Amino acid sequence: MNVRLESLSFGYPGGAQALRQVSLEVASGSWLALVGENGAGKTTLAKVICGLLRPDTGRVWVGDWNAQEHSAAQLARRITYVFQNPDDQLFQRTVQAEVSFGPRNLGLPPSEIEERLIQTLEVLQLEGLRSRHPYDLTPTQRKFVALAAADAMRAPLMILDEPTTGLDGPALRLLDGYLARKRQEGRTLIAISHDMDFVAEQFERVVVMAEGKVLADAPAAQVFGASDLLAASHLEAPQLVRLAERLRWPTRPLTVEAFVADLATRRMAEARR
Repeated sequence: MNVRLESLSFGYPGGAQALRQVSLEVASGSWLALVGENGAGKTTLAKVICGLLRPDTGRVWVGDWNAQEHSAAQLARRITYVFQNPDDQLFQRTVQAEVSFGPRNLGLPPSEIEERLIQTLEVLQLEGLRSRHPYDLTPTQRKFVALAAADAMRAPLMILDEPTTGLDGPALRLLDGYLARKRQEGRTLIAISHDMDFVAEQFERVVVMAEGKVLADAPAAQVFGASDLLAASHLEAPQLVRLAERLRWPTRPLTVEAFVADLATRRMAEARR
């Protein structure tokens, strides 16, 4: 599902201007990360895209839909949004009811609802929690229940707000496995994140925002190699990029695999000397 944003501006009543003439295009099947310090406009932009907020000026196109002509409920067929805090969106009495709510509202037959429920709970390792109340679960489990509820909608575009916040090592590996499946399915994904290591690992394209404006829209390697841009937007480069800089490497590997490959190449070159 492709998304096109045309000169979006938005201001909260009595508050600051949150978005200032933002234009972006996200191709179907592509992955984009929105980064920037708190108050940069990232979450506001996400809420405008999915129809939770209406822009003061500009347009949002979701596929062939002008988003302003559709309700948030209608847009939910094309876009699912997972909040940073799962407690902001969980409201059912059981995990099963929570994950089934969206598909049921789509009018799907019971067999299809059950199939989606089983598949989604299995992928996110929630099978044993079907009858549990979401608020009896750990914060990490609640985060995955919110993700499962969004996933069960099978919308072609997902927006994830700070998906790694509060996750430990095993939970991060579970999230990585889930995202690998979504990439194979061709899902379009937009993520808001302060976790630059996660962004470097998962996203080819990074949009840097500050004060409601787009400062940069470029490949991840270019963004994380621009020290002036990172300083201006109060961002820190991923750990591997910082390590490569300390080692005085001319390259800036973004993933562990790339770092190991660069290291092997350098050791081979040194061995030939």
